Amino acid sequence: MARVELIVFLSLVLDLFAFTIPLPLFPRLIEWYTLREISNPRGFLSRTLQFVSLVRGFFYEPGAHSQRWDVVLLGGLMGSVFSTLQFLVSPKIGSLSDKYGRKRVLLITMIGNILSAVVWIQSTTFASYMLSRVIGGLSEGNVQLAIAILSDVTTPANRSKALAYVGIAFAICFCIGPPIGAYFASQPLPRSMDSLGSELNVYAVPAILTLVLLLAEILFLVVFLPETRGKGIPKDSGELKTKSSKTQQNGNGSTGNGVSKPTHKYSVDRRIQTLKSLRRLHFWFLGIFSGMEFTLTFLTFDLLDWDNKQNGMLIGSIGIISALLQGGYVRRAMSKIGEGVMARRGVSSCAIGLLLLAAFPSFVSTRPTVAMNLLRAGAVCLAFTSATVVNALTAFASLQCDEGGFDPDTGKAFEEHPQLTKGNALGRFRSSGQLGRAIGPLLACASYWTFGPTYTYGVSALAMVALSMGMKSIAAKKSS
Repeated sequence: MARVELIVFLSLVLDLFAFTIPLPLFPRLIEWYTLREISNPRGFLSRTLQFVSLVRGFFYEPGAHSQRWDVVLLGGLMGSVFSTLQFLVSPKIGSLSDKYGRKRVLLITMIGNILSAVVWIQSTTFASYMLSRVIGGLSEGNVQLAIAILSDVTTPANRSKALAYVGIAFAICFCIGPPIGAYFASQPLPRSMDSLGSELNVYAVPAILTLVLLLAEILFLVVFLPETRGKGIPKDSGELKTKSSKTQQNGNGSTGNGVSKPTHKYSVDRRIQTLKSLRRLHFWFLGIFSGMEFTLTFLTFDLLDWDNKQNGMLIGSIGIISALLQGGYVRRAMSKIGEGVMARRGVSSCAIGLLLLAAFPSFVSTRPTVAMNLLRAGAVCLAFTSATVVNALTAFASLQCDEGGFDPDTGKAFEEHPQLTKGNALGRFRSSGQLGRAIGPLLACASYWTFGPTYTYGVSALAMVALSMGMKSIAAKKSS
């Protein structure tokens, strides 16, 4: 089991490293395409910017920075396209992995990711670049399949600790990926590439680095990753068998320490309803949280005039704190207090962080020291949220799935419910979050430009408070 966890973690680091490299390049990339295609009013980019201007006009009056905000909003739309495609394809990828195996489907999705990078290298038009984003959005399945693989090889008792590796990989890569992408964006093309005679994307160097990372990942997976689907719970983890009578007596598959351990006698209908509740929570949380993520750098740019390096340091510090929390506190505490309680704590922390950000603009000009302390405290709260909520909700969702294996009384294999197979259930769970990520940044940007940061973050904080209150029943189910 430990070997599979390490393999999954290393593959995620390679994958997310490749995924985060282009994140800081979107505004300059759009600017490059705009300069190239400005003379073609009927081109795809020109038509897209016209649509963005029309949307922006519904929310605020044109001003000195209207074109600049159009570029920023277009970057948000590009992210939303990716998340929307993930919303559509994630359940299908999960179901296919249930049918054909995790490794086989993962390798197929990797081929799509590699194709996306190849198209990016050669994309000299905005339309071809968006094609690479579409291919990537339809292909990306590494995270959800990594979660399914870890769920295959762990018992409910140790699953939360294993799934923390996913969050740690995210935190690490979001710390190092964007700065490295920005660095290589300033590097010239290798002479061997110049001699090919065909024009390449302005950011072909980071695109090539992305391609190299993805090729290394697929080779690593081919050689080292075993198939885990249908293998059941590891033989050295027989606690479900020894504790089956206790979990059945509880009725909801929960033990005394608040850690849920669903069994096959645990109500199928109840687990399906719990998964529906978790999908709704995942959608609302990521919708609000991703809006904050997307507008945070606008806040520091508008009010503090921070440059890319300073904003990178802010985001990097959040990632570092998040990684330390996940590697230390979260992995140890979640098994004691339960996933529902941990997720609720993270949502409450987010509400506090958003309130601090809402107060931040009022002190920037009058009491700058207080303003900076508010920003730092808000960043710490958001780091705690990043370390807890999605990981806890994901672990909680996986605990509702059928575990496979064999009935210790009859020796026969358990029959899995179609809605509770890990690939399908976790794919639908991830899909709900991706829909939130597609919608949240657009709504947050519209609110930020129309009403300002104080109102935007204040309303978001109240929404998080309401979400935390609504999670009482989930936390209670977990610990009953």
